[in-house]
Amino acid sequence: MTMYAALLRGINVSGHKRVPMAELRALLTELGHGDVRTHLQSGNAVFSSASDDENALAAELERAIEQRFGFPVPCLVRDGAYLAAVAAACPFPAAELEGKQLHITYYDRPVDAGRFARIDPAAYLPEAFGLGDRALYLYTPDGLGRSKLAEALSRSSVTKDTVATSRNWNTVARLVELTVPTETTHDGAPA
Repeated sequence: MTMYAALLRGINVSGHKRVPMAELRALLTELGHGDVRTHLQSGNAVFSSASDDENALAAELERAIEQRFGFPVPCLVRDGAYLAAVAAACPFPAAELEGKQLHITYYDRPVDAGRFARIDPAAYLPEAFGLGDRALYLYTPDGLGRSKLAEALSRSSVTKDTVATSRNWNTVARLVELTVPTETTHDGAPA
């Protein structure tokens, strides 16, 4: 079994696209997943599955959410190893920053640097960004809400044809923790 995180985009924001976490946990369990937990109210769930197809898991969850709640919700599903690798590759000193200062935007596919060619990094200093494996790292010393760079990075000319969802560093770190496989003894019980 592999541990995964489901990253739902745009739910429970200002009362729109309301998905109660208890119902999301029940839905994931009904889909046959184990070890289901949620983190915060903003669309983070972890679960175990025998499947090794993240895209199929995301598509299944999207269909189930639309059937249950009556509206579409883009979902990304990533395994714990990917989440840990992306966090470890962060080009910014995460341990020295507040969680609200550092974000990762996860993409549904690789994004090349050409998408960001029109963005002059020097114009947004001290804010900065870097690219990773289907991810963008964003440093915003004054937080995301005031970030001019975040606004530029979210323009449709940059994000076209992608599904993207962002998490602050506190959530990134917690999802890595929640998707670490638990060690078991020889009889299959947790160690």
